Amino acid sequence: MTEPDFVQRSRWSYDTVAGDYAEWIRDELAVKPLDRAVLGGFAELARAADGPVADIGCGPGRVTAHLDSLGLSVFGMDLSPRMIAVARRRYPALRFDEGSMLALDHEDGALGGIVAWYSIIHVPDECLPGVFAEFHRVLAPGGYVQLAFQVGDEIKHRTEAAGHEISLDFYRRQPEYVAELLNQAGLVVRARLLREPDDDGDFPEETPQGFVLARKPVQTHSVAGGR
Repeated sequence: MTEPDFVQRSRWSYDTVAGDYAEWIRDELAVKPLDRAVLGGFAELARAADGPVADIGCGPGRVTAHLDSLGLSVFGMDLSPRMIAVARRRYPALRFDEGSMLALDHEDGALGGIVAWYSIIHVPDECLPGVFAEFHRVLAPGGYVQLAFQVGDEIKHRTEAAGHEISLDFYRRQPEYVAELLNQAGLVVRARLLREPDDDGDFPEETPQGFVLARKPVQTHSVAGGR
């Protein structure tokens, strides 16, 4: 089956910038305590779930490594072979796989958690329900998904990064819209956070940042008398 255009462009773009991007983003979490708090809360919840955690769209592996440091059994996955190569060099003790969130290579109910940290931002609106359906499929009952994304109502197209030619669309979305799509996929939203943009330092932001946590329901069985 032919890959969608946005998948091909995303892979090519991140392959192109892999080395420079990895160097630039290396210390971002260290200067964003609220982002670390979001990941810390997710980790505490996901430790109680059944199965490993997938960092989907892991890039050079920095979030994967952070989640590992928080005690999770975690692996990374990314479209970009060059990003995966960087991640494997930097964190040789961790597992990193090539793959697409449109068709996850995992059995039903195999994962205890999913982190998609700024990785749904290149997925068009018409494809997002299918992505969330895949998340629901591979999560074990009681498993959690943590999303991070830029907040807004527009699409920003970029053709250059770090002196390299790229072609990426950045879909900015409202937390309420993302939460509704998660609910439609059968994932129950447990928390939403809107963080104002950081406007100084080495990682300035143009928009507010959104974080949504959702859970796959635990199936329950009725008992005699309906109680």
